[in-house]
Amino acid sequence: MATTSADPSPSTSNDDLEIRRTVVADGAAMWNLARECGLDLNSSYAYLIFAADFAAACRIALLGGEPVGYVLGYQPPERPDHLFVWQVAVSSRARGRGLARRMLEDLLRAHPEGTVLEATVEESNEASRALFAAVARAHGGTLSWTEGVRAEDFPDDHPSEPRLEITGMDPH
Repeated sequence: MATTSADPSPSTSNDDLEIRRTVVADGAAMWNLARECGLDLNSSYAYLIFAADFAAACRIALLGGEPVGYVLGYQPPERPDHLFVWQVAVSSRARGRGLARRMLEDLLRAHPEGTVLEATVEESNEASRALFAAVARAHGGTLSWTEGVRAEDFPDDHPSEPRLEITGMDPH
């Protein structure tokens, strides 16, 4: 279901940061942030579709009205009680504010208790691993790892991406 700009309900804190659901127009900013942050870059079209059709599982952060971060996620159709986080991006302009965690927290609050958070994270990505471990601790969840996507399954030289699952969380 596509979302309109009137649909998101923003979540603000005690600073000039706004975190809200995405709308289709946010897709371009998400693509630019992914490129700026050096993430695996999907097509610009993919970000537009995710921002529109998967808005319930995506968040964008605005600092002074300027996009500075996003969470790109979706709910797998065969596991509707799971929330898969595909990418998390934070601009250098917004680092040091705990923004990645704040966006994940906002996303979790919008989902029912018992939602399983999952992602794949390269073994070398210590920052992302620490982020998900902190979210699990903060919500009393259990973090477990499985094989995920093996390096030999990628058509290029991409390293393996073990899959994490955080279960038993209180989202609030």
